[in-house]
Amino acid sequence: MKRFIVTFVLVALLVTVSAPVTAQTLAVDDPVIRAIWTEATENSHYADLAHELIDVIGPRLTGSPQDTRAHEWAVEQFRSWGIEAEMEQWGTWQSWQRGICHIDMLEPWVKTMTGHLMSWSPALRRAVEAEVVIIPDVADQAAFQAWLPTVKDKWVLISFPEPSGRPHSTWQTNATREDYEAFMEERQAAQQAFTENLHRAGFEGRRLDQVVARAMEEAGAAGVIGMGWANNWHTYRTFTTYTTEIPAFIMSLEDYTLLYRLAVSGHTPTLEIEAEAETFGEKPTYNTVAMIPGTEKPDEYVIVMAHLDTWDTATGGVDNSSGSILAMETLRVLKEVFPAPKRTIVACLWGSEEQGLNGSASFVEDHPEIVAGLQAGFNFDSGIGRISRLSDSGFIEAGPFLARWIARLPTEVGRHITLTVPGSPSSGGSDHASFIAAGAPCFGLGTSSWDYGYTWHTQIDTYDKLVFCELINDVVVEACLAYLASEDDQTVPRTKRVLLDREGNPREWPSPRTPTRRGGPGYN
Repeated sequence: MKRFIVTFVLVALLVTVSAPVTAQTLAVDDPVIRAIWTEATENSHYADLAHELIDVIGPRLTGSPQDTRAHEWAVEQFRSWGIEAEMEQWGTWQSWQRGICHIDMLEPWVKTMTGHLMSWSPALRRAVEAEVVIIPDVADQAAFQAWLPTVKDKWVLISFPEPSGRPHSTWQTNATREDYEAFMEERQAAQQAFTENLHRAGFEGRRLDQVVARAMEEAGAAGVIGMGWANNWHTYRTFTTYTTEIPAFIMSLEDYTLLYRLAVSGHTPTLEIEAEAETFGEKPTYNTVAMIPGTEKPDEYVIVMAHLDTWDTATGGVDNSSGSILAMETLRVLKEVFPAPKRTIVACLWGSEEQGLNGSASFVEDHPEIVAGLQAGFNFDSGIGRISRLSDSGFIEAGPFLARWIARLPTEVGRHITLTVPGSPSSGGSDHASFIAAGAPCFGLGTSSWDYGYTWHTQIDTYDKLVFCELINDVVVEACLAYLASEDDQTVPRTKRVLLDREGNPREWPSPRTPTRRGGPGYN
């Protein structure tokens, strides 16, 4: 019976994740678009590729061994499909990989807590048991300095303790209007009081948590603990470490605020923490570049792109394994059904998007010939929903091209897309901004939400959050857009619209990005 149940569950999972849209209404009788639809929906490799990248290779923090392995794997996959591919080094980064982490409260009662080392944090050489303390209310900097030596060999809580673990949207939906407004006012007042206390202690700057953490480090604390609440139950965001000599941790709201309340009430909590990590020094970092060469205009390009790196408290299913597999599957489908395009079609899997678009910005610097010859770039970094939004990115003559291509999509996928004209250039939200700043027409593919913020940069951004029927829809869209852009007889103009600030005065377009090619703790 047990074997039957397991087999049944696995079969059900495969059926669920593989089920594509079955209808097909062609807007135009184009055999290539028909073939794209058939290959993408009836022979999808998406789920298998996603399992290999997300579950088997795992998280891909910039510079980590798994980051490099992911690029190697992507190149192997492209080449197995007969597609030219290579890893291009763009820089180096401090290579760090987390190990096990156990955070256990021992007093006043026993509880295993939810949290992790911050990325690139120093590890512990052994399990450390210590009391938990908070920064007290102080009258002035002198009072704070008098208290500071007491943090030696203790765990210090440094983040504002959210008063409620209920998402604000849940408060708004379920509380009376008066109670919701009172709660928000009280929360704002408490947060302001927390910040003002730090100011009285002598801390200034935009990132007070980092400044405070470094002061605790200098005072000899055992480590610092912050809270990375994602405004959702049981999730927390991941961050780059605040410290270089002592460990820094991030915890869920539920456990962080429990510790905070105990410390405030005088029931001093005690934590035992075991936290391992490996550092490998400065290692090469890469982009993966794969291409189907053009036959008539090989020096003009269409690029489908996504970033391969992730944060590492989870496996980056949504951000941005979804986009990386989309770009790979798009090129696989095109190689299968349209192996001789007019223009060169390229898939770029970027490194270090999460640390500042470094992979794509380096590519723009290193390949001016591709930037100069770019017909269109399509960047997917918006989740797992159906592609539903596209704008001309401020290139005022690009709109008719995008409209013409969208109009030729199969009705089942094209009907969901809204084209915004005039659009505005992205200044840095994702990798298409690197190309836009260089004056090249590149467009972000926006999607239906699927509560993107629920998983964004959290420990629950995993394979199970993917919605494969939506993503297979997106393979059809991206492959068709790449094909139509490649075959268009005209070249997309690069005329830029005039941008205005809030007062109606002209403002500059985004400046070309200068990538950080060497990074990690101690560098930035």
